[in-house]
Amino acid sequence: MTTQASLTRSPLARLVRQVGIDTQYVLLGFPIGIITVTVFMTLFFTGLGLLIIWVGIPLLIATLMTARGFATLERARIGPVFGQKLPHPYYKKAAEGGFVRQALGVLGDGQSWLDMLHGMFRFIPSTISFSLVVTWWAGAIGGLTVLLWDWSIPHPESNTDLPELLGMGDGTGTRLLFYFACGVFFAGTLYPVVRASALLEAWFARGLLSGVNELREQVAEANAARTVAQQQKAAAVSAEANALRRLERDIHDGPQQRLVRLAMDLGRAEQQFATDPEAARATVAEALTQTRETLDELRALSRGIAPPILVDRGLQAALTALAGRSLVPVELDAPLAERLEPTLESTAYFVVAEALTNVAKHSNANEVQVSVRRNATGLIVSVADDGVGGASVAKGHGLAGLDDRVRAAGGVLDVSSPVGGGTRLTAALPV
Repeated sequence: MTTQASLTRSPLARLVRQVGIDTQYVLLGFPIGIITVTVFMTLFFTGLGLLIIWVGIPLLIATLMTARGFATLERARIGPVFGQKLPHPYYKKAAEGGFVRQALGVLGDGQSWLDMLHGMFRFIPSTISFSLVVTWWAGAIGGLTVLLWDWSIPHPESNTDLPELLGMGDGTGTRLLFYFACGVFFAGTLYPVVRASALLEAWFARGLLSGVNELREQVAEANAARTVAQQQKAAAVSAEANALRRLERDIHDGPQQRLVRLAMDLGRAEQQFATDPEAARATVAEALTQTRETLDELRALSRGIAPPILVDRGLQAALTALAGRSLVPVELDAPLAERLEPTLESTAYFVVAEALTNVAKHSNANEVQVSVRRNATGLIVSVADDGVGGASVAKGHGLAGLDDRVRAAGGVLDVSSPVGGGTRLTAALPV
């Protein structure tokens, strides 16, 4: 993991540090590779040859267990090269029971065989990397310090130096300048060559020692993401269905009943105009009152579908208007200067609207505190009241549909509502 100290280092310091890490990784990897190829080749083929008399089984188990140890060491060595700690892979646990079952458990573990394969063949990339790193370091140090050691080497007339073979002459100055230029070249290309050499060896090791485990984790993450997506889809469908059922119920219980009564009143008024005009006027006046009340109910229902102020002026203005219409006094804290995504604004608005509706209907609260704040991960919506508590998001309760709506947006809803202790509803919505 990258630490705060490494973030504050200068680019040159980070480069020098990485060259040191990569160099020691390659230089140590070469002798370790010689050890592992010798040990594993010897143990494996000896155990394989002795399988016929059963002695080979414990030898193969010992080989695999030794390979696990060297693999653990190598994973620790790889971490600084990549700048991150590699997770320990999954090994099959030895089966309980006799020796045969435990042996089969170890021999049946695929990762242990991959560890052994790495130990057998790691000397190939290790040898290549070791040769390149030693050559470049020798060329850089030897070339840059040629003035310090050239005098100590005899230069007989029969000796032909490289500059002379290249047709540059055989003078001392020419020779010193040529080797110094070579040192500059090796020093200038030291970082990319050492880095590439270390990555060649490290990627070979990572592919065998952690590749299967990383692939397994990626598959698990993909399955988890697919499960979350399916849950969000189901929550969206459920939230939409609940919203439609509630809208249908509200229209049936409110505006539809008023319109039926309005039609009856207007029919009665039509009959009364011929016999009792005064009564007809009273009936019409009552019908006008019913019309205004119906319009008010329709406006309230339309605000639950798509409030125009939310679309036109944003979440902060919509919440301010919502708090002003609340039957319970609302203390609003929503410092939102910029517009958010329409879906995010809509979800946050309906969270507050539904919470305030539940407070007015069920909580017997004297005050409500509404907070909407944005952080690095998303939007945090909090509604707290001082009512009687007892709210729940379980199916059959009023907040179940709100929970579906929040989950459909990829968020999480939490409700804390002890009996007699008020209710705090918190929704975390991702940006």
